[in-house]
Amino acid sequence: MILADKSIKEKLKSGEISIEPFSEEFVQPASYDLHLDKNILVFNMNDHKVIDVKKPVENLMLKIEIDDKEGYTLKPGEFVLANVTEITGVDSKHVGRLEGKSSLARMGLIIHATAGFLDPGNKLRLTLEIANLSPLPIRIYAGMKIAQLAFEQLDRNCERPYGSSGLNSKYKGDMTVQASKMYKNF
Repeated sequence: MILADKSIKEKLKSGEISIEPFSEEFVQPASYDLHLDKNILVFNMNDHKVIDVKKPVENLMLKIEIDDKEGYTLKPGEFVLANVTEITGVDSKHVGRLEGKSSLARMGLIIHATAGFLDPGNKLRLTLEIANLSPLPIRIYAGMKIAQLAFEQLDRNCERPYGSSGLNSKYKGDMTVQASKMYKNF
């Protein structure tokens, strides 16, 4: 069951979910608005010609900071990784579902390719997989509303929260945007 606005606030008070920093103005009817962080990762096209999923991706992506005034212009077809500014967490009985903002999607801006899930027991800055599907460049800005997070309650506490032994939880507690760690699955 997706938590309503009142339930989100109650669960924040009880500590079952967390949002830092939290502002009541960003509580929506069934979600919480998240904001774009200033650091993003872009592909290093000069030094790499192919991505091998079995190998570490060191230097595959370059970290850049979004200019406060100029923003960052995402070219058509471009893909970048970014974080949200908020640190979000859930206990072992809740999950978070990352969703895009309708107004941005109508421009062709997609904020997650597949990984829009905050696992039970994790607390981190969620990573956005941002892509421009429009035929025009799109300028984005640090601090802008970029996504929303809906919370759901599981039917019971999970047995092994994210980060438990044997789960290969590669992104537990991440606070800065990280490139793929897929190679650790091999």
